[in-house]
Amino acid sequence: MHFPVTQVGSWPRSPEILSALREKRSGRMTDGEFQQVANHEIQRCVRLQHEAGVDFVVDGELRRDNFYSFITDKVEGTRLMSLAEMLDTVDDKAAFEEMLQTLDAPAFAIRNPTCTGKLQRREPLAVEELKFLRTLTDRPVKVTLPGPYLLTRAMWVTNYSLDAYGDKPAMADDIVRILRAELAELVSENAEFVQFDEPVLTEIVHSSDDKRRTFM
Repeated sequence: MHFPVTQVGSWPRSPEILSALREKRSGRMTDGEFQQVANHEIQRCVRLQHEAGVDFVVDGELRRDNFYSFITDKVEGTRLMSLAEMLDTVDDKAAFEEMLQTLDAPAFAIRNPTCTGKLQRREPLAVEELKFLRTLTDRPVKVTLPGPYLLTRAMWVTNYSLDAYGDKPAMADDIVRILRAELAELVSENAEFVQFDEPVLTEIVHSSDDKRRTFM
């Protein structure tokens, strides 16, 4: 019996791609220059997957700052904010500070795509990633995206989101609409496997405190 094998989670980032991500964020590297570095790293990532014999190939999410902050580059009505910036605006400051103490990275280093206006897809979220990956492999490919629950939980910050939507479920409807449009486009490009990541759902199953603020 053969169990299909694929990569789970993002690929470890090399010093070169980490440096390029920092340079791009600071404006010292153009998007075109960054894409050249990313293309090289993704080629290496795919080559190693081929050597390991995986069945579903991924690009390792190497173009992304993290697995959901890249949404701000693609969706109108969002602003990328560090957790340190958000400290004085969250609903439960004491709980937020407690959460920050448990993180294994400083608050200024973790950035969150915060809803600040009506959400609208500016460009496809992962279609171009899929197209490039297709040029590197003849094996089935997998595209990963953050799920609607994760994005709703993370993107809603009352001080910034309330004027645009009035309540969180209204914002969630637009998030689902954006993800459905993206899924339809990925299907049209023949993606064999689209994975929506929902790690925050573990809190519903394993924690009685399902209202606690979470940033993945």
